[in-house]
Amino acid sequence: MGRTGLPVSRICLGTMTFGLQCDEATSHAILDRASDAGVTFLDTADVYPLGGGLETVGRTEEIVGRWLKGRRDRFVVATKCVGRMGPSPWDQGASRRHILDAVEGSLRRLGTDHIDLYQMHSYDPETPIDETLGALDHLVRSGKVRYIGCSNYLGYRVARAIGRSEALGLVRFDSVQPRYNLLFRQPERELLPLCLEEGIGVIPYNPIAGGLLSGRHDPGRPPEENSRFTLGTAGQMYQARYWRDREFETVRALAPLAEEAGTSMVTLAVAWVLANPAITSAIVGASRPEQLDDSLAAAGFAMTPELKSRLDELTVEYRMGDAPR
Repeated sequence: MGRTGLPVSRICLGTMTFGLQCDEATSHAILDRASDAGVTFLDTADVYPLGGGLETVGRTEEIVGRWLKGRRDRFVVATKCVGRMGPSPWDQGASRRHILDAVEGSLRRLGTDHIDLYQMHSYDPETPIDETLGALDHLVRSGKVRYIGCSNYLGYRVARAIGRSEALGLVRFDSVQPRYNLLFRQPERELLPLCLEEGIGVIPYNPIAGGLLSGRHDPGRPPEENSRFTLGTAGQMYQARYWRDREFETVRALAPLAEEAGTSMVTLAVAWVLANPAITSAIVGASRPEQLDDSLAAAGFAMTPELKSRLDELTVEYRMGDAPR
């Protein structure tokens, strides 16, 4: 992972569906399927499951923790904090107070004495970055956390955090977790070049754009129930990200390329993400075990330079930003 000596699988299992979109038995079946396929990298967050509220926060970590019992040493476990975990003003954010509280909750729910990769889930403009990095440095030195990372940070904020870590002699971010796929390529402009130059691991989420790149959604009909586009409090966010005519037109144009390559749309989309030299591991998720198969196949897919070039050209407009909403 980046400049570190930590090996991780090319596919990382994202778990944000566990506990709302799928029950515990299904969640454990998904974990079994991924493990059997060689996935050793698991990503979660204290606020998961996606689409829930304060009554559900922590549920996903608990489900993952029960599955990990007796096999914790076989997996690299990543989780995140910053999101709201309670009613008080200090129950969220990247302050020392919240980080030190949040890590104890995650350790308890995951049933472990350490977290391999602890990530800031989003940037907190209310907290000085020096305070955040100081708290994370304390966690690493205490042995509760092995590596630190961030998610949803703009490139300049990652660069500034690295500079402050170096100036203050603190641990630095060794990974970033951005949204990145064929329909959202903005990280290519600044973030991914920065990560290559600085040796930062990149573990992107949404490689199939919440399922839109599977090609199974019909723009003429409302989003399917129990899909990412209708899920609880997150459905509207995903519709705003991807449920647009331009994106559906692009998906239709991508379908013949997948057919020509003899693979599924999902495999093609995830393989394209992995083909970028900055990418360490792609985070994939599922609400049923069989949904994982096409994503897992991407790790072994041979992406030719010609095919990647055609995919790049077809989606080049998405490097510049989202369409108006």
